[in-house]
Amino acid sequence: MPLLEGKIALITGSGDGMGRAHAILMAERGADIVVSDIRAEPAQATAEEVRKRGRRAHVVVADMADVAQVKNMAEEGAARLGPIDILVNNAGYGQRLETMDITEEDFDRMFAVHVRGSFFAAQAVIPAMKERRRGKIINISSMWGMTGAPVASHYCAAKAALLGFTKAWAKELAPWNIHVNAVAPGGVRSGGPMKLDNSEILKAKEAKVPLKRYCEPVEIAYAVAYLASPESDFVTGQVISPNGGEVIVGY
Repeated sequence: MPLLEGKIALITGSGDGMGRAHAILMAERGADIVVSDIRAEPAQATAEEVRKRGRRAHVVVADMADVAQVKNMAEEGAARLGPIDILVNNAGYGQRLETMDITEEDFDRMFAVHVRGSFFAAQAVIPAMKERRRGKIINISSMWGMTGAPVASHYCAAKAALLGFTKAWAKELAPWNIHVNAVAPGGVRSGGPMKLDNSEILKAKEAKVPLKRYCEPVEIAYAVAYLASPESDFVTGQVISPNGGEVIVGY
């Protein structure tokens, strides 16, 4: 039996990039997927990939900065597919600005999407997880949430906040057999890096990675799928950082 057979996974920001990779791999391993994204068209495309693999998919368009939409996302997903077994707080975006160039709007949006959205998504699924005494919550942080960076202090801080949630929720929710972990990717060949760096800059950055490359989205999805599966049932409060050796962390 596939490791995620019969499980329902809600994956935020799963219209493309890492989120789509999570959805496809989990579907291949037996899960039905609530596909959530701020954009309808890419979310529908992800849902079609899930259905091609013989699994159910339901799309909910939601802006993670809007708490009402976040709560509706969880409620609608559960109503259509069943109680949420796995929450992947994946939605996010990058923005490279020096501290003095970050506006109030930049700051508020960054924390609203990454931090507030993830918090209320978890709050929306935890009651049913407690009732069934099982659940998996996986927060997608970033290597920069651990190390900081010379740009994007608001992004680094938001991603660090997800690590704080991970540690606190792991201790709070353990009595209900709810596991909470984080994945903190290094450079990934999707989304932000591909849009923010030209090929020469990207090549120079990859040369600094001990493994001499950025990873593919599916390589992050492997870590997420492991944390979503029964194979990780004695793992909680931990951070896995697939980063090619740029930062060595305990696991």
